[in-house]
Amino acid sequence: MFTRSKLVQTARLCARLASDTTNGRLSGKVAVVTASTEGIGYAIARRLGQDGAKVMISSRKQKNVDRALAELRSENLEVSGMVCHAGKSEDRVSLIEETVKQYGGLDILVSNAAANPIFGPILDSTSEQAWDKIFDINVKAAFFFAKEAAPHIEKRGGGSIVFVTSIAGFAPFELLGAYSVSKTALLGLTKAMVPQLAGMNINVNAIAPGVIKTGFSETLWKTPEIAEEALKTIPSGRFGVPEDCAGTVSFLVSKDGQYITGETVAITGGMQSRL
Repeated sequence: MFTRSKLVQTARLCARLASDTTNGRLSGKVAVVTASTEGIGYAIARRLGQDGAKVMISSRKQKNVDRALAELRSENLEVSGMVCHAGKSEDRVSLIEETVKQYGGLDILVSNAAANPIFGPILDSTSEQAWDKIFDINVKAAFFFAKEAAPHIEKRGGGSIVFVTSIAGFAPFELLGAYSVSKTALLGLTKAMVPQLAGMNINVNAIAPGVIKTGFSETLWKTPEIAEEALKTIPSGRFGVPEDCAGTVSFLVSKDGQYITGETVAITGGMQSRL
């Protein structure tokens, strides 16, 4: 017969075991998440921290870093943060180097930074300046973040890189043409980096979110006529939220995902997601 004290002890043991197998699965790991003070990046940084990782967050604006750090630290998560413009080489280098300096190494990179300065039919709206900005941030910066991070991850015995692409990389959005093409490029980059990174014991994968309710995508879900048409393509019947993406990333960078590399996981509520 269980006494009250035995029940309490059993409950505490179960809680500790649950913590060891879930929230602690990234204990001892160090992660960088770019563009991570709001939206999908913030949700990923928060989840990695909850699962035990030490996390470096970043944004182009110091006030955004300060706000996000206050929120995350209020949950007793071990996080740091700094300003980083993904399009600037010196900022990319500084973000990686400062993380290694503070935490003694790097195990995980989540490349989330993205830009989309235009909205409309591709031939009508895409200037050369807009094209350059989209590809500088969405593709070139993602590659150079990975290139900068890889040697540090290798020194720790290996780890993971995750690119945040988009469902638009598989099925381009009519009014986001250049952005869609840049996200298709990330599908290729994920595959192209596998051979060399595998030799460094680094997995490289991507997630392809569908329509997620963030400030970045608000045109798609806040505009009634556009939202109505978008929902028709989502069998789950709802738009996603940033937390829908975070758990998948935590899985991919954990031991549970160690035999997965070169893959893109679609997080779409059932939208069409293959070329």
